[in-house]
Formats: sequence, structure tokens, C-alpha cells
Amino acid sequence: MASREEMSLSFGAAADTYEAGRPDYPSEAVAWLLEPVRGGDHAPRVADVGAGTGKLTRVVAALSAEVVAIEPDPDMLAVLHDAVPGVPTFLGTAEDLPLPDAGVDAVVLGQAWHWVDPEAGSRETGRVLRAGGVLGLIWNIRDDGVPWVARMTEIMHRSNSELMLDESGPVVTAPFGALETREWRWTRPMTRAMLHDMARSRSYVITAEPAERARIEAELDAVFDEIGAVGEAVVELPYITHAYRATRP
Repeated sequence: MASREEMSLSFGAAADTYEAGRPDYPSEAVAWLLEPVRGGDHAPRVADVGAGTGKLTRVVAALSAEVVAIEPDPDMLAVLHDAVPGVPTFLGTAEDLPLPDAGVDAVVLGQAWHWVDPEAGSRETGRVLRAGGVLGLIWNIRDDGVPWVARMTEIMHRSNSELMLDESGPVVTAPFGALETREWRWTRPMTRAMLHDMARSRSYVITAEPAERARIEAELDAVFDEIGAVGEAVVELPYITHAYRATRP
């Protein structure tokens, strides 16, 4: 099995598959993340960190925020440029942000904080946030309460984010206090090809040996046959969106 670091840096090798297979975030969940900094005399300035292909970036932009995308992988940013044209992009990480002190109203991370060193990431995001600014963390997680979805997860292996959320949840440290949290339940219409793209976008699958990838694909095919995800038929994949926010003093 690949190391945690190798997994965290693996997504650029499957950037187009990530864009096709991963869902966007519910607008109401992102609006909740930004609620503490919306409604002022200017559009909130937001940094989407670990932006990937822009799944969270585009929702933030649609909420009339001024957004910049920060991502360590140039291959992911190349897809983001096409998916969300006009958004300024920078190479960087949550532990080393290319932003000035107190330069933004919000820092948000989608499917990303579990790759971050909590202490260093909290300190650095606190540096770039103005007083009263918000740190927002969000994950789309498949609902394993549905039996066929739980079988998919067992076949693909649980991700680092799923393990973290199953245990104690995300950790933030100074200058932030306790995290507020909300959940949203929803479904995404998926074809068989989209379900495979979702699986192929996962770090465990990207970094797996060819024989292991072949096993995963074959076992997923058996599940998809059983649930009627054949050809262009559509099934509803249930998700739970977990959102967390903390305000900088």
C-alpha cells in the first residue's frame, strides 16, 4: 500500500477522472460555511485551499464571493482552469499559503483537511485570515447506511477522510476554538461509467498495483450489475455532506 504522502499527492495523475467522478458540494452547505463573513459591505474574499479541479471553487464563486484557488498539484490546477475560468490560481498548501497576513475573509478546504498537519495548517490559515474570518472544512461522503454503498466502500477500502470522520472528526488548533458542524443528505444521479470514475479518483485506487485495481473493478462491476447500473441507466448515489466551521478571534 502507498504511503499517506504518496496518496495525498496522487490525484494529479487522475485529474480528469477526478473532475468527472467527484460531486460538487451542496450550495446550502457552502453558504453555511461562509455565513459568518457574508452580508458585509464587500463580497467576501475566499481562499479555496487544496482546490483540486475546482469542485468547491465553483460553488464559492457562484455565491458571489471573490475566490482564489490554491493547490499543490499543477495537473489538478490545469483542469480547474478549464472548469472554472477566470479564477486566480496559486501553488501552495494549507501549511504554506502564498497569501499576505489577514488577507482573506475565509479559508475553505473541500476533501482536503485530512491531508493537512492540523497544528501547522491551523496556524497558517489563522495568519492569512482577518479577525472574524472563518475556516471552513467540508467533505462529501457516500452514505454507507445503504447496503450496496457499504459494499462499494468495502471493495474500494475506506479513505483517510472516511476513517477520520468515523473516529473523532477533524481537529483544528490555535488560533481557532471549537468547530461548529452541520450535515446535509442528498443523492447524485450516476451512470455505471460515472460510478467507475468516482472509484478511480480515489487515492487508494490510483496508487494500487494493477492486480489490485483489476480486483476492485471486477467486484464493483458485480455490484453495479445487481443494482441495475447497466449501460446508460441511472442510479441515485446517496451522500452525506459534513461541514465544519470555526471563526478566527
